[in-house]
Amino acid sequence: MSLPSDFLWGFATAAYQVEGATDKDGRGPTIWDTFCKVPGKIADGTDGSVACDSYNRTADDIALLKRLGSTCYRFSLSWSRIIPLGGRNDPVNQAGIDHYVKFVDDLLEAGIVPFITLLHWDVPDELDKRYGGLLNRQEFPLDFERYARVVYQAIPKCKNWITFNEPWCSSILGYSTGFFAPGHTSNRAKSAIGDSSREPWIVGHNLLVAHGRAVKVYRDEFKAKDKGQIGITLNGDYTYPWDPEDPRDLEAANRKIEFAISWFADPIYLGKYPDSMRKQLGDRLPEFTPEELALVHGSNDFYGMNHYTADYVKHGDGNPAPEDFLGDLSTHPYSKSGECIGPETQSFWLRPNAEGFRGLLNWLSKRYGYPAIYVTENGTSILGENDLGEPEILEDVFRYEYFRDYVNAMAKAVSEDGCNVRGYMAWSLMDNFEWAEGYETRFGVTYVNYADGQQRKEKYSARKMKEIFDNVMEKK
Repeated sequence: MSLPSDFLWGFATAAYQVEGATDKDGRGPTIWDTFCKVPGKIADGTDGSVACDSYNRTADDIALLKRLGSTCYRFSLSWSRIIPLGGRNDPVNQAGIDHYVKFVDDLLEAGIVPFITLLHWDVPDELDKRYGGLLNRQEFPLDFERYARVVYQAIPKCKNWITFNEPWCSSILGYSTGFFAPGHTSNRAKSAIGDSSREPWIVGHNLLVAHGRAVKVYRDEFKAKDKGQIGITLNGDYTYPWDPEDPRDLEAANRKIEFAISWFADPIYLGKYPDSMRKQLGDRLPEFTPEELALVHGSNDFYGMNHYTADYVKHGDGNPAPEDFLGDLSTHPYSKSGECIGPETQSFWLRPNAEGFRGLLNWLSKRYGYPAIYVTENGTSILGENDLGEPEILEDVFRYEYFRDYVNAMAKAVSEDGCNVRGYMAWSLMDNFEWAEGYETRFGVTYVNYADGQQRKEKYSARKMKEIFDNVMEKK
């Protein structure tokens, strides 16, 4: 059971979750700055204005990565630092570009390979106000294309680009349930605007087209000389049938992955939306124009995989509600026979199930022709972790065991099953702003003390990560 000697491993973060400094050096507001101001949207009433203060502590972050043995680091850029208003005719903020250029230079000097995500949910607020942001099929892809071009031009030393992080979350959580910015939903108790039956499918489509535009620019104008690669990061859980004897549960388990992942991956790899989605959603799922399809089909150099957990899946009754986004099914932590997916964590949606990681790597590889895969997020919260003081909070044995089991499952998928996994980035380098959960949920291998100047202390899992990979990688 081994990974190749050139396998990259490290950690991942996102701009709004770690940077802080939201008013510094000309940064404009994002939809998350706006959303966090709405009472009741964030569990503990907080925001990302300080977070981990990583914008001011890049040297500390790089020293931490080096100390832990990381060979790569995935982070996202704040679009509104680079083009504060966001649009293709709006001014570029040189201070924002300079910050990221220096950060990439410093990472490379430390021997760490940068993976840059262009957009990790924090859309410039002005674009939302100007034309509806992600809902605008014409404007948004063109504005994203220009932003991408500005960044590629400024940072030729980065060889690994990710267009979007988890478009499923932007679409469903932002425009169906309303849990995430900008908070659209049909539920009028939560939002005055939104149509959960239509808007998420429009947003997903527009994100795919914007991805395709950004990839075309990279391939046409930069790839030959910069020699980099580009893809998109998609999230999804593995699934098991609730009743393995019921063919309808077997179908539903497959359909759940199609609605979560294949919604985006099928158009990219296979040139069309999944039949199961078209059947349920009809004309609510947009049709690609020939021009759009030419941009989207074949637009991944690699597959970015975010993965955390698995579910038992039970089929629905054949009459899904208009706002259903799962695919006429329900998910359960226990199977019909009483088997449990895994132990509870602080996150209601997450239970460790390492075998599901191997299962999903194989599912994706078979469906999409064994593409190069980079695992761009994987990790866990721990039930009650935020209630612990020091030093107990540093002894995250549960998280260490999660990483050990998941990395071993991945190594088997590579060495025994033939999956083409090239790198792995754990979520997350440090505790950070966990979106609608605020700072109550921690995912970091490094403890951040928010009450005492954002000081960082490595947890047990941080100190063990190199050992986990040393045990499964071929020696150079």
